[in-house]
Amino acid sequence: MRNDVPVAPFSLTFGSTTYRMDEITREALFRELGTNPAHPTSSQPTPQDWAQAYRRAGQGGLPVLALTISGGLSGSRNAAEQARTLVPEIPLRVHDTRTLSAAQAFQVHAAVTAAGRGETLETALDWVRRTHDETELYFTIETLEYLRRGGRIGRVQATLGGLLNLKPVITVDRETGTYTNVGRARSYRGAIEAVAAQVTARYGEGTPLRLGLLYGSVREDADALLAAIGARHPVVWAGFAGVNPVLNVHTGPRAVGVAAAPGGWVWER
Repeated sequence: MRNDVPVAPFSLTFGSTTYRMDEITREALFRELGTNPAHPTSSQPTPQDWAQAYRRAGQGGLPVLALTISGGLSGSRNAAEQARTLVPEIPLRVHDTRTLSAAQAFQVHAAVTAAGRGETLETALDWVRRTHDETELYFTIETLEYLRRGGRIGRVQATLGGLLNLKPVITVDRETGTYTNVGRARSYRGAIEAVAAQVTARYGEGTPLRLGLLYGSVREDADALLAAIGARHPVVWAGFAGVNPVLNVHTGPRAVGVAAAPGGWVWER
């Protein structure tokens, strides 16, 4: 997907050292997670970060469409709105994607395609919304420990999950834009199968699918997930991407997920 657009980056802080999302590689992150005694914290883009991205996108007086991570997962949308006062000269629309990661990338691709074809901003937003309506994101993680460290899950729940070796299957709730658990498995391999089963339950076996596959420290996990989904569905398009470092500090190094949607893109129909 040609999603080369300006980005307002999140950042990570290990102790006294802060990295913007575009300043640390995934490999460096995994080394830090394995050796640094300080658990990292993540920070949303500032209004100044958003304003800088708006200026890059709006050169020549073009209107700007900002697609934010779900407001249920981050305050990034609020910062995007606050940045309006810093760029009053730029025609701006801020849209909450109500999701993140590969599912958000599908929406960005819809907007980029509309812009490339010279469509109106309203058409771009229509394609973005329709893409959201038909796209689901599911993922699983190897350990609950990083959610516990980051305060996203209680110590007792994390300990119990670890003792029972439970691996959650997580999605983003369509209404609230927050994480919700839709399944679990006793093993990581079983959780990959459970993610594939969720995709089939959502779209029906045999439905042709587009897939955005995500992986953490083990690229082969995405291949295994693709094979599990491909056993039930014709795959008309598949792309692969490593999980963004800011998300990886919450999931832990080993994670795998998929954004799935049926058939072709909305503008191809």
